[in-house]
Parts: sequence; C-alpha cells; structure tokens
Amino acid sequence: SKLNKWKQNAVTVAGGNGQGQGLNQLDSHSGIFIDKKKNIFIADWLNHRIVEWKYNGKEGQIIAGRNGAGSQMDQLTCPTDVIVDQQSHLIIITDKGNKRVIQWLNQNQQIVIKNIHCWDLATNKNGFFYASNHKKNEVRRWKMGEYNDEGTVVAGGNGQGNELNQFNTPTCIFIDKEQSVYVLDTNNHRVMKWRKD
Repeated sequence: SKLNKWKQNAVTVAGGNGQGQGLNQLDSHSGIFIDKKKNIFIADWLNHRIVEWKYNGKEGQIIAGRNGAGSQMDQLTCPTDVIVDQQSHLIIITDKGNKRVIQWLNQNQQIVIKNIHCWDLATNKNGFFYASNHKKNEVRRWKMGEYNDEGTVVAGGNGQGNELNQFNTPTCIFIDKEQSVYVLDTNNHRVMKWRKD
C-alpha cells in the first residue's frame, strides 16, 4: 500500500557540502535532536559545536561552542549528543571531551553533571532527561532544570558485566511512551530494555 512506502531517494537536510567548519558543513557529527518545528540540532563532534539547522535552511547557526575546542564554560570538546527542552529552550549537551554534561540557556552555561563519561542523552514527555555513563555502566535520570543531586539510577549501576542488571559500556539510549529505557549495551552486543515499575 502507498502508506507503507518511502521515496527511493533521500534529500540532504543539513550539511552535504563536504567536511569542514563552514556554516553549511559538518565534521564527524554524532548526535541529533529534531524539535516539533522540524529544526535539527546537531552535535558537530570535531567542530566542537552545536549547530541548529532551521527547517528547510541552507546553513546552520552555531548555538553552543563558538570558540573552538576547550574546557571554558563557553567551549565544548567533542560533543556527542544534544537534547532540547522545547518549552524553556534549554539545551543539554554531552561534552564528552570535557567529561561533563552542560546546559545552555540564552548563552548562559551551567555544568549539570561533572566527571561523567557520557555518550548519549534522552528525554521524556514528563520533563526528565537521561544520561548514559559508560565508565560507571549505568543510566541516570534528572528533572530538567533541577540538578542538585546525583540523579536516579534507572538502569545498570551494578558494575561491569553481562548479567541482566549490568552493562559493559552503555552508549545510546531511548525512552518510550511508557518510560521504559532502551540501552545499547555495546560490549555485550545487545540492546537492553528496562521497564518502569
């Protein structure tokens, strides 16, 4: 049926102009977030920046990390993922090279999580965000805008291993409508699903 078919050729919606630093280029990008208006937020890994491409835009706009690689508050080093709270326009970034998760709001930065080996972020409809930590072999959850604690372990946290309550390098995560947490357990070569009680 026509409802189950996709076009045979894709269209480029961001980048496509070779590897580089131009506003119409990307360099080894790793994570994306698409908002309700179909704007695309890209963790442009080797350009050490977050770029927003407006829907049908011809080039991106740098929204975080304008000053090259570094550890200052206005810098990023190898960001791997980005999520956006569409109500508050809060941007949360995995700043992997600096081992931190950082929040950007109206060009003001705040370190949300220090000393974390995070690859991926996810969010749910209830205003929580989740971060994988591949060194601690766990996924934790925080309320957007509330970072006064260590977060809540929602998956793993029982050391490295291959038991059903363990990970060996959790990387990518996804949260479904029932708040189940799906985790790519990289070195165990499996995808785990953790149901919410």
